[in-house]
Amino acid sequence: MIVRIEDKNLKKAIARRVLEALHDWFEVDESREKYIAESADQIFLADEEDGEYAGFLCLKETGKATVELAVMGVLKEFHRGGIGRKLFEEARKIAREEGYEFMQVKTVQMGVYDDYDITNRFYLACGFKEFEVIRELWGEGNPCQIYVMSLV
Repeated sequence: MIVRIEDKNLKKAIARRVLEALHDWFEVDESREKYIAESADQIFLADEEDGEYAGFLCLKETGKATVELAVMGVLKEFHRGGIGRKLFEEARKIAREEGYEFMQVKTVQMGVYDDYDITNRFYLACGFKEFEVIRELWGEGNPCQIYVMSLV
């Protein structure tokens, strides 16, 4: 069941538990800690399964009309079970209700890492479109793919 979390400490606790379990995607300590800290002040959705949180998603305003899917993670044992899609669908609904016109997400460009190719295919399946690749943002070895979608 997808729930919106308001308690800042619970947001950080869920984000920490999930992101630390997903070390292959969130291995850089500084970046992971930044995601956890920033999650407290963002729109925070979580999937609750039998009293445990299996995944979460955060939305961050990046402009008057644009919201970013800032971070999301689903515990590996729940991958391919529809949780990510449910989190995304609820996030898209909330973003529309809040008046945003566009959503963006950043990830590593397709073809660089197999694990991120799975992530890229997920975003494309959700309806995101390729917008731009910025090689300088995360370094030449991690080109940043930006995807966007219209919410109107």
